[in-house]
Amino acid sequence: MKLWKKIFQSSREIISKVQVLGNGKSHLLSSWLHNENDMKSNGKKLKPVKVSIEGNIGSGKTTLLEYFNKHSHVEVITEPVDKWQNVGDGNTLALFYEDPSRWSYLFQSYVLLTMLEVHKRKQNRPVTLMERSVYSAGYCFVENLYKSGNMSSIEYGVYRKWFDWVIREEKPHVDLIVYLRTDPKECYERIKKRSRKEETDIPMSLITSIHQHYEDWLINKTKFEIPAPVLVLDGNKELKD
Repeated sequence: MKLWKKIFQSSREIISKVQVLGNGKSHLLSSWLHNENDMKSNGKKLKPVKVSIEGNIGSGKTTLLEYFNKHSHVEVITEPVDKWQNVGDGNTLALFYEDPSRWSYLFQSYVLLTMLEVHKRKQNRPVTLMERSVYSAGYCFVENLYKSGNMSSIEYGVYRKWFDWVIREEKPHVDLIVYLRTDPKECYERIKKRSRKEETDIPMSLITSIHQHYEDWLINKTKFEIPAPVLVLDGNKELKD
């Protein structure tokens, strides 16, 4: 049995891993994926839980989300790629990949808006698993664009003003971050294998750089605030049914 299968064969197995974080929320976390009756404490329904699945391009997020989508008490929300690909008559995602220095600010501004909409969406099930968050958009992807010279200092400054306002005023909430920590070489091989149109020209250097931004944020903790406890999983292993 594959390692991923062992980890995820029962969604309740996450709970024992989360408890080592010592964040004092185990009473809530232990009820995430139970049935409706188990989601009550002293006759009151526990607050739904929101989890951000974080990781590089090709880290295994889609596979993990597809696995948990089988559970009736889990709502899976993928990145709103369809919105990014259909803005009026344009495809902001394709434009961004074709010419990042020209379109990075426009694209990331729209990512910020659409991801905020995901954060603010009403939860209809005990657990919501969302693909990435406004936090990784700002702390990893925008930082990478700015540091690599694909976003100007004035564009970065304006974006950061918007981002900081969103964090301060809208308070996008997550209860847990699951970080799929995957070797950049493995990510790159998966990207080539799945052959998505917009990803055909992604260089290895981009994958390596994004990986480092994730490491600095969630592992080394040298940059930016971490908004929730972090559960690190080995994303190099394949999840097989």
